[in-house]
Amino acid sequence: MPEVLKAPLAVEFPFTRSVGPVQSAFLTGLRERVVLGVKTGDGRVLVPPVEYDPVTAEEIRDLVEVAPTGTVTTWAWNHEPRRGQPLDTPFAWVLVRLDGADTALLHALDAPGPDAVHTGMRVRVRWADERSGAITDIACFEPYDGEPAQPAGHSGKFTDAITGIVAPARLDYTYSPGRAQTAYIHALSERRTVGERCPSCRKVYVPPRGACPTCGVATSEQVEVGPRGTVTTYCIVNIKAKNLDIEVPYVYAHIALDGADLALHGRIGGIPYDQVRMGLRVEPVWTEGTRHPDHYRPTGEPDAEYDAYKELL
Repeated sequence: MPEVLKAPLAVEFPFTRSVGPVQSAFLTGLRERVVLGVKTGDGRVLVPPVEYDPVTAEEIRDLVEVAPTGTVTTWAWNHEPRRGQPLDTPFAWVLVRLDGADTALLHALDAPGPDAVHTGMRVRVRWADERSGAITDIACFEPYDGEPAQPAGHSGKFTDAITGIVAPARLDYTYSPGRAQTAYIHALSERRTVGERCPSCRKVYVPPRGACPTCGVATSEQVEVGPRGTVTTYCIVNIKAKNLDIEVPYVYAHIALDGADLALHGRIGGIPYDQVRMGLRVEPVWTEGTRHPDHYRPTGEPDAEYDAYKELL
């Protein structure tokens, strides 16, 4: 049995969203080196500001400036900063209650080591050299032993206010396909397609998952299927995908390989998109150096009868 495969993967996309009037003022204030909170009906000042009181659910819009100095309420040391974190050297994550605020703001503290950090220590904002209206306009906090800074009493009204943000979302992880799919991928590198048969219902699943999705029992008996198959259903793609060098429109189809009891998906080529149909008989086209078929093309055989694939729709 070959070693089970694994590979690092990343899912990443930009998340674009609008901001309401309170968050707009907060982010624009950061761009202008002003920290704004919002005052609740009972006089509490919340930083970062929110649009609704978390206790009473009352809408709150009364903006108030707080000082860029404050007190650490709790902290944790980060020995190994990761990609995208505020600092690239070890630092402390801290909750800081800014002077004039009743809640704490989470950010990074630039300190020489964990022995230099303690609850109750005084800190101040270190502003980024270039600011765009984001939480990263605060580069980090730094230790401070001076007098509390005095806010100027900014009203929270700005020209050219921030109205939206783009927040990059990313998930890094290591993916392993497991025993069954490792065998499937190795077979593809030999231009073969291998599934596994359920010992109970005798159905052959491609790609295999190591267990029958119907019976819930483990599968281990390998069965080579295809290479030819039948288009069971399909869709016409009219929007070009980023970083995919395929001209639109093109057809993506579910294909039931001969001998399989589950349809897999693949692109259909070698035929005008508007001539693809259910029942079309197809075969794989391989590209040198790849581990899977580039696309499927018509074999020239007569179309399959509907009864032959209706259970695989």
